[in-house]
Amino acid sequence: MKNRFTEEQIIRVLKEAEAGMKVTEICREYGISDATYCNWKAKFSGLMVSEAQRLKALEAESGKPAGQA
Repeated sequence: MKNRFTEEQIIRVLKEAEAGMKVTEICREYGISDATYCNWKAKFSGLMVSEAQRLKALEAESGKPAGQA
């Protein structure tokens, strides 16, 4: 399944929440569910854009998503 958001967009969304915007408002604005937001936060929280791109490259190289055994 293709993600309609890039890593850069996801990190921008997470930074809006860190800046004080309510999660429910963010989810409504971007058309995502609370569960999607939580998944993004678990995977991308604290990452910079360059780190997220490196993570994606490593996942592609290994053939499976990070965090899965």
